[in-house]
Amino acid sequence: MYDVTYHRAGSVQEALDLLESADDGKFLAGGQTLIPAMKTRLAAPSDLVDLRHIAELQTISVAGKTVTIGAGTTHAKVAANSEIGSVCPALSHLAALIGDPQVRHMGTIGGSLANNDPAADYPAAMLALAATIVTSKREIAARDFFTGLFETALDEDELITAIRFEAPEKAGYGKFPNPASRYAMTGVFVVQDGETVRAAVTGAGDDGVFLCSELESALSADFSAAALDGITVPADSLMTDIHANADYRASLIVAMARRAVTMAIG
Repeated sequence: MYDVTYHRAGSVQEALDLLESADDGKFLAGGQTLIPAMKTRLAAPSDLVDLRHIAELQTISVAGKTVTIGAGTTHAKVAANSEIGSVCPALSHLAALIGDPQVRHMGTIGGSLANNDPAADYPAAMLALAATIVTSKREIAARDFFTGLFETALDEDELITAIRFEAPEKAGYGKFPNPASRYAMTGVFVVQDGETVRAAVTGAGDDGVFLCSELESALSADFSAAALDGITVPADSLMTDIHANADYRASLIVAMARRAVTMAIG
């Protein structure tokens, strides 16, 4: 690891000011990606601005169906929060599946979204929930936020401060995890809210998270696991790697969607 100057920010504005004054600074949330990258010298920021002690980033609010989660909230807190569990248990379930206890108690929802790993869980939830990503500058719809592998609409000096969404009538998440890392080899988050159905896929797309029209069409006609019988998802835009090829991931998408729907109608 190269030398780095560490800063502990006490507020969002202080964090932004510290980043602006740095030569090549980076925000540090849970550090689950950045710190390993620094250890292997794949990343070498001049300054780290630690966000973990900013209280305003760690709040959870549920007002009716409107859920607002501070970007600094850990996966463990999302999983354990009773208010989130009462209005959107699928999100609590998703958070409980991330990594291991150490990762869940360090990693944050904002850090995960800003990193936009193609096998991360939260991007599928945000896309299916039609969430809004609130930043230090603006509000970005989830459909506009994720722009590619490890890429988002965030500017270099922009900080995620919160995530907001309206809890749907039904939601579920099905995940096929890598047994070592517990990243999603394929994960599907489904939502039904009135006549609207959204199904978002993570861990499978060669350009990251995406909405799956084949699943959405079938579930819009009949929101049941049986509605997915015989459904196929094209493999031409799916990922092939050492863990699974595109055809296998195509079959996993349908299988995980069945799990998600079963949970949603539970």
